[in-house]
Amino acid sequence: MGSSDSQWKLADHPKLPKGKKIAVVVLDGWGEANPDQYNCIHVAETPTMDSLKKGAPEKWTLVKAHGTAVGLPTDDDMGNSEVGHNALGAGRIYAQGAKLVDLALASGKIYEEEGFNYIKESFDQGTLHLIGLLSDGGVHSRLDQVQLLLKGASEHGAKRIRVHILTDGRDVLDGSSVGFVETLENDLAELRAKGVDARIASGGGRMYVTMDRYENDWDVVKRGWDAQVLGEAPHKFQNAVEAVKKLRELPNMNDQYLPPFVIVDESGNPVGPILDGDAVVTFNFRADRMVMIAKALEYEDFDKFDRVRVPKIRYAGMLQYDGELKLPSRYLVSPPLIERTSGEYLVKNGVRTFACSETVKFGHVTFFWNGNRSGYFDASKEEYVEIPSDVGITFNVQPKMKAVEIAEKARDAILSGKFDQVRVNLPNGDMVGHTGDIEATVVACKAADEAVKIILDAVEQVGGIYVVTADHGNAEDMVKRNKSGQPAKDKNGNIQILTSHTLQPVPVAIGGPGLLPGVKFRTDLQTPGLANVAATVMNLHGFVAPSDYEPTLIEVVDN
Repeated sequence: MGSSDSQWKLADHPKLPKGKKIAVVVLDGWGEANPDQYNCIHVAETPTMDSLKKGAPEKWTLVKAHGTAVGLPTDDDMGNSEVGHNALGAGRIYAQGAKLVDLALASGKIYEEEGFNYIKESFDQGTLHLIGLLSDGGVHSRLDQVQLLLKGASEHGAKRIRVHILTDGRDVLDGSSVGFVETLENDLAELRAKGVDARIASGGGRMYVTMDRYENDWDVVKRGWDAQVLGEAPHKFQNAVEAVKKLRELPNMNDQYLPPFVIVDESGNPVGPILDGDAVVTFNFRADRMVMIAKALEYEDFDKFDRVRVPKIRYAGMLQYDGELKLPSRYLVSPPLIERTSGEYLVKNGVRTFACSETVKFGHVTFFWNGNRSGYFDASKEEYVEIPSDVGITFNVQPKMKAVEIAEKARDAILSGKFDQVRVNLPNGDMVGHTGDIEATVVACKAADEAVKIILDAVEQVGGIYVVTADHGNAEDMVKRNKSGQPAKDKNGNIQILTSHTLQPVPVAIGGPGLLPGVKFRTDLQTPGLANVAATVMNLHGFVAPSDYEPTLIEVVDN
């Protein structure tokens, strides 16, 4: 370590040795909830995780993975994989996504920033287009932010506004889209009364239009492009509320998968295609499902589908969606600068690191873990492996996903002796949980548990230590609950399936032959969260975490 790196030097832990092989396993979407038939983790055979739970309270504990613990505005905000992995890796809590946007909107600072002033140049001659998820789910976007942005943009000179809506039904109840569209239409009517030409221009369901992620299916983005930019879609309506109601009547249809539609005038012409000189804002604050549309809107060289017509626009994201790609290059709200992450510290203190997941969560165990930063800190000490996820199917069709492959890569990395930390994300509980398919989610949880066993067996062989945790809940509660905690029913008396993340805490388990007998979880921390895991892992590597990190979960008791 050169002298310039002295600021990176970590103090040695007074009681814990260096050089142990550490496996860090993140079970995605694996929270802790009451055992019932809708808790897929409870229903599934999970002997490995069950055996870890027997270590409570000294070797198994629960931490908070939602709300303020991960930098979100309130404890009504469910956690998600991005903020969860940020907290796990950074060891500190940063204002995130929605909270950053809330602060910028509340203070009016958003209208003074570079991004807004850039799109504002189009207000005189052009149209302002807003594209994003219309819901109050708070995971990708929030309706009240869109309402504030509409009001603020019109007060700052936008004379013609078109909104391109994506219906939700994934982070909120299916069917709730109708109410959100009605609310938006009322706001737009008020703007029209003030002389602003404001209308909904197009729409579609989030899983079928625009909001694909990880380049899984570019057709999803193309369907959005055709409707939003070209004004072309298989369904045409004069009114968006009618559009959503009518399309929901199609067989087996739900909010997530509504086909694309455009709003047309009396003559059948689209009311809001995106044209030269217009401004476009994608208003989601969560990045993963905006990156692809951002590429289509921003890149001159683009070959993922034929854009047919590429308007010369001023485009900005609500936030920057990819810090490494600098995408988009203009954004309304600046990102949290997450520096000095645990990953960077450990690598700079000689900890050789291996990270692996499949495509859908690979970014989480690398980019988000490392503070929204792509690539290696030191390529000579790190290896990141991405296993391609299944494409062209929903994850409940193959609920085992790539859990075994990820575990085998981790096992090989542990046994190779080339790495001091082996870090993985097992996506099953989350990705299959999102489908709402309870039987498949049970299979998914069993598969994740089997993968954990493969990894822990390898840890055992090398005399190492394991840390098993999660980033947020999902699979542990698959049903919407009423106020008393009972399963909620729809008007036909059917149970309402919950496809979203939850507000549940997540486990942290430690163990392995390399763990000193005196190491146990502390009992003096008020409400520890995911951010406390980083200092814990640093301790297990034989280091003391920097003083501004959230405190470690463990203590060493002299036996």
